This record gives sequence, C-alpha cells and structure tokens, in this order.
Amino acid sequence: MDKQARIQELKREKNAVILAHYYVDEDVQQCADYIGDSFYLAKIATKVDAERIIFAGVEFMGESAKLLNPQKRVFMPDATADCPMAHMTDVEEIEKVRKEHPDIAVVCYVNSTAEVKAHSDVCVTSSNAVKIVKNLPNPTIYFIPDANLGNFIRKQVPEKEIITNRGFCPRHVAITMDDMLRAKEMHPNAKVAAHPECTEDVLKEADYVGSTSGIIDYVVNTEGDEFIVATVDGVFPKIKEQAPGKKLYRVIDPQVCVNMKKVTLDKVIDVLENETNEITLDEEIAKKAVLPLERMLELAK
Repeated sequence: MDKQARIQELKREKNAVILAHYYVDEDVQQCADYIGDSFYLAKIATKVDAERIIFAGVEFMGESAKLLNPQKRVFMPDATADCPMAHMTDVEEIEKVRKEHPDIAVVCYVNSTAEVKAHSDVCVTSSNAVKIVKNLPNPTIYFIPDANLGNFIRKQVPEKEIITNRGFCPRHVAITMDDMLRAKEMHPNAKVAAHPECTEDVLKEADYVGSTSGIIDYVVNTEGDEFIVATVDGVFPKIKEQAPGKKLYRVIDPQVCVNMKKVTLDKVIDVLENETNEITLDEEIAKKAVLPLERMLELAK
C-alpha cells in the first residue's frame, strides 16, 4: 500500500481530518481534506465533524485549531514545526503599549502564540487584516507581531495610527529589492504578485499585494501568461491546478518555509498511527486566547 492510500485508510480508522496550509509540500497537500491559508483553515476548523484534526502546518495553526475546537484532539505531524515570527513579541511589551495608549486596540496577526493572543483584542490574517482594522472603533492600533504587514495596513488605513513592533517573517524578508529587480529583468513580461509580509520596497514593485489565497486568485484570474510570485512557492501547485498554462517564477531560489518543509507524508502517517504531538493548552490562557479568534471570524464575515 502506498503512503497516500495508507493515510486515507488511517483517516477513516481514526475519524480524522487533515488540514493543510498552502506552504507545505505538494504531496502533503494531496492527502489533505482541506487546503488553504490561515483564515480559511481557521474557519474550517470550526466546522469539521471528525474527532481528530491533523494540522499539516506550523504550531500556531494547530494551537488556533485547538482553541476553536477545545473538545477535539489536534495533532501536529512535526512538533518542531514552528513560526519564528510567532515569538517576536511578548506580553510585557503589549501591556506597556496599552498603558501608553489607553484607547488602543491590540490587533494580533494569527501568526502568534496562544499567550500573545490571550492579551490581544482581535486576531487577523493577511486576507482580512485591512478590513478588520478599518472596522474597529479604536483610533489607534497596536499591530503585532509582523511590522511589514503592519506597514501595509498603515498605507491602506491612513486615518488610523498604526503602531508596530519588530516582528518579521524570515522567508519573506529574504526576498530583497535587488532580487526583485533581477527577477523583473529576467522576466520583463511577467506581472508580480507579492505577500504583504515582504518589505515595503519589494511591495512597491508588485502589481498585486495580498494573502496566499489572494495571490492564487490573482494569478489564476488575471490576464497574462507569466507571473513572478513573491511568497513561499507552496502556492504553485494550486495555481498550476487551476491555470496549468501559466508560467510561474520565483524571486529567489529556494523560496520555501523551512518549518513547513518539516511536514512529510511519513510524519502524517506516524501521527495518525501513534497519536503523537498532540496540542495541549493551559486552560486559563485558552479561555482568553479564543476570544480574539472568535472576534476575527465575526468581524471578517
């Protein structure tokens, strides 16, 4: 029996569902029941019927699924698959800013730990951040942890004061302005789609800036045969599935998330067979951390 067939057998046996982020490898995406960006997977996590959720992604995604489904068992194929950005702010920093700005709303990118979420007012993803920030009544926003996404929101919502901290995605900031100019010189007819976790100078070179799902939709639905894609190339399989004739170019090579790469078919099989790497959360933190996630789902409708 091949690995894909074994996974399907184990899912039925264990009453499990597999959620996979676009950034994991294509063969892992192929075994998943649902594939998407962080916002889509957060919504799906509230609707699945299975007793067990296998989250093919990084730790904060599994934590979010557990927060939204406390009665379900949530497992990670690799316990070390983490997001460095999720740890680039802390509770002390949040509380310091709150004291300095009593009218502030702490808006927390979903790429964060449960503890940070527990001290935030609302969560966002890259696909709904601008919409949610616009709709908040607060004139001042503390956006954590990603400074680049915060800067992008500042440009889109100039009527609000956006305070950011030092966080960043190592994968997206590795794409430099020189890299982008070189890619555009090599592919002069290509349109550019970039993720807002990229630096501001890179985003200025883009024809479209949006979330992973937004980039996929843009490339699939936009006229043109060539596209430079400034995000993790895990989005390529979905684009090729929907628009097989389009040529896709990386800005740099490799263009991968090393933590998402840790998720393999063998590890999916192992976690299904042995029920290792289960997500557990402190009860008090979980009670507080789920509230900004639920508010996100409500405000983003």
